[in-house]
Amino acid sequence: MAKSYEDAGVNLEAGYEVVKRIKKHVASTARTGVMGTIGAFGGMFDLSALNYKEPVLVSGTDGVGTKLKIAFAMDKHDTVGIDAVAMCVNDVLAQGAEPLLFLDYVAVGHNEPHVVEAIVSGVAEGCRQAGCALVGGETAEMPSMYEEGEYDIAGFTCGAVEKSKLIDCGKVKVGDVLVGIASSGVHSNGFSLVRKIVADAGLDLHKEYEELNGQKLGLTLLTPTRIYVKQVLDVIAQCDVHGISHITGGGFDENIPRILSEGQGIEVQEGSWEILPVFRLLEKYGNVPHREMFNIFNMGVGMVIALDASEADKAIEILKGHGEKATVIGKVTDSGKVDIVMQ
Repeated sequence: MAKSYEDAGVNLEAGYEVVKRIKKHVASTARTGVMGTIGAFGGMFDLSALNYKEPVLVSGTDGVGTKLKIAFAMDKHDTVGIDAVAMCVNDVLAQGAEPLLFLDYVAVGHNEPHVVEAIVSGVAEGCRQAGCALVGGETAEMPSMYEEGEYDIAGFTCGAVEKSKLIDCGKVKVGDVLVGIASSGVHSNGFSLVRKIVADAGLDLHKEYEELNGQKLGLTLLTPTRIYVKQVLDVIAQCDVHGISHITGGGFDENIPRILSEGQGIEVQEGSWEILPVFRLLEKYGNVPHREMFNIFNMGVGMVIALDASEADKAIEILKGHGEKATVIGKVTDSGKVDIVMQ
């Protein structure tokens, strides 16, 4: 045992235990193309095993943000890893890429192996949902950097798509419809405001609220970000998808225009999908203007697909076949702005 290092606040033995604990979780994410096992200095992936002709690699990195503060307060750590994966893989999916591999970074003030295992178990679950392999990562113990019981997690993914099938904003045209796919909740954006509303309104994370159908507020907020990979890849395979928008920070106003060309806008019809109860609660207790909610949160729509109106029904049926709630929520216009038509 490295006694001097332990006196400085770093427990190497706990680090070794973490590696032992997470091996089974990592192994559960194996897929075609993975080379080597956990423990090497670098994660390896054999792209030739997938028979791409002109592969374009699409990469993404992200974290979970201050949603982690909710996890600390609830002492629940097995879902934030799903969030870390989701935020990355949903982004590369927007270019039509299939996520192939994932790496995580967990930084702690004090290494508690059972907590790190819970985090990584969530990462592995997210990878299984996305069909990508967890090929490596890092657990950093950094005394005095984090408050007792706190940590941070971030991730990185790399996906691939045939060059001829790469999705970019150039295909979206005026008249295209917007198919919205339901979110699972707040996902992993807007939590600085969420936490302010909770604090200012004196809400209790451990209390069951009638507005949330009797579920504890903290558990509702910790609902993992929905991973859309397999179902949307199926839509891409069967339909001519013009654009895909992952609804993250900035809500509708900032994310949907990212797939548009100069001069294009969108018109979204409120009421064409279900606004989840958690957003009604946040709007009510935070006194947030209704229109502003669409510029902060996903409002119940986690991903938007733009395609020709003639293919909307087919895309929706494919998504429903995967258990998703999907509806036409609007259309692409020539207005150059984002219009939310209120009920």
